[in-house]
Amino acid sequence: MWTPDLALLDALPSPGVLGVLEAAWVVVASCWILLERRSPTATLAWILALAAMPVVGVAVYLVVGPRRLDRKKLRLNVLKRARGAYLEAWDRATARDLSSMGQLARLAIRLQAPPPETARSVVLFAEGDDYFEAVERDVAAARHHVHVEMYIFERDRTGARVLAALAAAARRGVQVRLLVDDAGSPRLGAALLAPLREAGGEVERFNPMLASRLRGGSANFRTHRKIVVCDGRVGFTGGMNVSDDQSVAATGPAAWRDTTVRVEGAAVHGLQLTFLENWAFATGKTGSPLPPGALRPYFPDEPPGSHEVQIVPSGPDQDTSTVGHLHVAAIGGARERVWITTPYFVPDEAMLAALTSAALRGVDVRLLLPRRTDSRVVDAASRTYHDALLAAGARIWLYGPRMLHAKTCLVDQDVGMVGTANLDNRSLRLNFEVTAVLYGAPAVQALAALFERDLEVARPKTTREADAPFLSRLGASAARLLAPQL
Repeated sequence: MWTPDLALLDALPSPGVLGVLEAAWVVVASCWILLERRSPTATLAWILALAAMPVVGVAVYLVVGPRRLDRKKLRLNVLKRARGAYLEAWDRATARDLSSMGQLARLAIRLQAPPPETARSVVLFAEGDDYFEAVERDVAAARHHVHVEMYIFERDRTGARVLAALAAAARRGVQVRLLVDDAGSPRLGAALLAPLREAGGEVERFNPMLASRLRGGSANFRTHRKIVVCDGRVGFTGGMNVSDDQSVAATGPAAWRDTTVRVEGAAVHGLQLTFLENWAFATGKTGSPLPPGALRPYFPDEPPGSHEVQIVPSGPDQDTSTVGHLHVAAIGGARERVWITTPYFVPDEAMLAALTSAALRGVDVRLLLPRRTDSRVVDAASRTYHDALLAAGARIWLYGPRMLHAKTCLVDQDVGMVGTANLDNRSLRLNFEVTAVLYGAPAVQALAALFERDLEVARPKTTREADAPFLSRLGASAARLLAPQL
């Protein structure tokens, strides 16, 4: 029979020593986390986690912790000089514009977004098949370049279809660049990408998981953007990934309901800039000065259009959440309506306060959420915010049984947003996102019509979560504790 070695037990530190070591660890860990200057909720959560998991907690924090991305400054010298001059001219020309549109545009610019530019055409896509057909047409018509950035690019029927279109463009001599997120597109392997590369296309992975860990970076920072740019004249962005999940032809009636916008004209320049910055980061080519005129083919001169669009990027390399600030400011200034569609709704305190305050002021606040998402934890956490909104006078609709994946926002009659960001901490703090802000009635009216059409297949929420069974409420409250990481 085994007996313990008492000599080894005597060699272990005494409980008093262990207590001192534990206290020292908590102090050091707390100082480390405090210096990150995150939200009080997230800071306290991480301090408690590191205190409960000595040593192991450091590894967890380094992999998924909410640290700011220390990414190299992108020196796109020619572009930045041109953009700087344009920004100054735009600001001078609109210095007296105190409209909601003017204020929102200026807010985004002060938070490093490009200024609004005009578009000849703005088209909304509510179904994936229509979107993929439009992308194929524009890729086939491209003559100089095609730039694609995707969070999810699946190894399925839809993925093969889009890859074939990109490879055909590369064989014609068009410069094709494909940037996919390493976590979102793990199955897009070398064999599937070989035809595109053999045709001359370039493929990069954003923030590779393994390499990020080995470099001491954070694998938690992902590009959640969905961008397609053809010849700097046509651009797409919105919620749609390249996946059979978003194709009725491939999946049937269960295909996700989503929204993407196609913009044609000078407003595409903002999407181009957003792609090129992430491409430079992914390739590591961030320090070499570009020769004069090198970027001109990517930013062609375009005749003015009747629509005004501002491309607003956001990411963990910025000091503040641009997309989050934009939503809070737009909601805070609303006078008539705030209509929001989002699949993952786990708002921070500022967002929740803006929504409830707008409802209390008498603004028509409507939230269109999925009846069920692909994450039970997010669904549970989301429900804990519903009662406060309903009590303030907001209305909530639950869409289903299809998965609702669209991310849109309507404010009054003249501001609309279509983008990639969910209203949760992951999108607003940790991911690279992009939003197209539509200024002016025509495009906003089309987005409103789409919202009202979706309400026809959704049901209003009338029950309170406070009346749910005890175990359901307990589970939802526990899920809410994870809000900083959702």
